[in-house]
Amino acid sequence: MKVGVPKETAPDERRVALVPEIVAKLSQTGFDLIVEPGAGEAASFTDDAFREAGATLGDPWDAELIAKVRKPNADEVDRLHEGQVLIGHLQPLIDAEGIERLTARGVTAFAMESIPRITRAQSMDALSSQATVSGYKAILIGADRLPKFLPMLMTAAGTVAPAKVLVIGAGVAGLQAIATARRLGAVVSGFDVRPAVKEQVESLGATFLDLGVVGEETEGGYARELTEDEQKRQQEALEARIGDFDLVVTTALIPGRPAPQLIPRSAIESMRPGSVIVDLAAEAGGNAELTEADQDVVHQGVTLIGPTNLPSTMPFHASQLYARNVSALLQHLAPEGELQLDFEDEITSGACVTKQKAPA
Repeated sequence: MKVGVPKETAPDERRVALVPEIVAKLSQTGFDLIVEPGAGEAASFTDDAFREAGATLGDPWDAELIAKVRKPNADEVDRLHEGQVLIGHLQPLIDAEGIERLTARGVTAFAMESIPRITRAQSMDALSSQATVSGYKAILIGADRLPKFLPMLMTAAGTVAPAKVLVIGAGVAGLQAIATARRLGAVVSGFDVRPAVKEQVESLGATFLDLGVVGEETEGGYARELTEDEQKRQQEALEARIGDFDLVVTTALIPGRPAPQLIPRSAIESMRPGSVIVDLAAEAGGNAELTEADQDVVHQGVTLIGPTNLPSTMPFHASQLYARNVSALLQHLAPEGELQLDFEDEITSGACVTKQKAPA
């Protein structure tokens, strides 16, 4: 089976869908890999490395299966043809028009963000692997912008107290942010409306911040959306406590919905000048009221940073992790290199977002 790996064309996207390490393994199990020249350069994977791993350098678009990181743009959709299989982050919950275009081309498309969160699909869970990168990088960004040290330092000039960090949302990104902040020596607290994650937060050496607001966990492992009254109580409780922290990282997201607003303007104004908020929900509107995607906003001395697509800023390891997810899905869809789509299987059916053939 031929698998094509195009060079990503989305602005500022530096990742690649497969890396030489994975290409070498797939080449030994019945897959023929065609990689577009330059596809891995931005992630520090050279054409020679792909060639040595067993890939052919050339035009990937005629392959039976196309593996991408980001959804194809209009020109790329036009290069797809009926019967092809596409894998990538396709945004099925927010890009209905893009899914319709793929349907019209007769493409069978699998969205990496639609992989069911079940035990046997964990190796395919790209949302989690990329969230790991985001959580790690968020702390580095915050530490860089904070006008103070994260760890406690004992110097000849006296002792410097450690910074206090609050991570809101204890999913994969949040837990990685907590672990990273702890490794850098900060005093860390974590908050989540799901009481079940309290033990995970504390296992990383952080304190669980109890704001008195409890929500249930959905089937996919996300926190359910709070009611309007619950959101108000959460905001009030957070406003009373947030001024104690120097760096706040927010990670609360609900798939296909605007991000819940957790930090109102009044809470931001209660923070000390020099404090920093890194809002990982910026792409979905932000968890803080004043967040702007891909912008730095300074309000009364508090800096709000709204980065998007953080995995692309660490493309080597982000690509490596994503490639392992794609490889696991490839081998599920095409055991021994032969495509066998079983739509009775919950992974195959759950991840598939279009399989309709093009009109005759």
